[in-house]
Amino acid sequence: MTSRQAAGFPEYEVYAIKYAELKGRHPGEIFLGADPHDAAVDMDYFIWLVRSAERTVVVDMGFNREIAAKRGRHFLRCPTEGLAALGVDASTVTDVVISHMHYDHVGNYELFPAARFHIQDREMNFATGRLMRHRCLCAAYEVEDVCSVVRHVHKGRVEFHDGDEEIAPGISLHLAPGHTAGLQFVRVSTAKGWLVLATDACHYRRHIERDEAFPLVLDVGGLLEGYRKLRRLASHADLIIPGHDPWAMMAFPKALADDDLIVRLA
Repeated sequence: MTSRQAAGFPEYEVYAIKYAELKGRHPGEIFLGADPHDAAVDMDYFIWLVRSAERTVVVDMGFNREIAAKRGRHFLRCPTEGLAALGVDASTVTDVVISHMHYDHVGNYELFPAARFHIQDREMNFATGRLMRHRCLCAAYEVEDVCSVVRHVHKGRVEFHDGDEEIAPGISLHLAPGHTAGLQFVRVSTAKGWLVLATDACHYRRHIERDEAFPLVLDVGGLLEGYRKLRRLASHADLIIPGHDPWAMMAFPKALADDDLIVRLA
């Protein structure tokens, strides 16, 4: 019996489901202050599945084909097709964590009709507040996605969180402002130890390894302090899963023999 089992925590399976990609980004678009002569960087787009025999939680929802075309991303398949490949019907999922409200994390609300959406108070305030008047801060938000959150608030389907909070035994949300004002990441109890789905609290392993920042950032100091929180809450560094790093697809085993877009993290 592991220490988490002894403490009463279940051990969840965790999967990364890739649904889109962008090849050859200029390093300056990924690492603040990067040498312009550095090699181009690829970016992967994911949602994540956390499940046990008793519970299923989806982290983020991705975007759709129309948004991919609008923003010049290569759309591979609907994120819910990846869930279906793992035996999960998106229409029956009851809990979806929204790490933050950037377009690549909060599309596809209509594909989760039974879900409650978990979001930080500060992210809702940020995405609907005065700072959205500034193009450099609002560019990564899709207005219709933000409006969808508001509609679901009025339907009673949004669960608000004010800082760190456990949402189920062995699954907790942790506020990490920096990239946005109300970004949250997810800590999960697994057979490997405490795994942290960093989402965009850390886009790439290089960010946390070198204390570097992603250029789209509200608060650089807050972002860097968030790395300390990621390190503290994960059992070891390889269980900090960045939000966009292709490393994950190479470092972890395929979940299904015939599917190249899903890896099992734990």
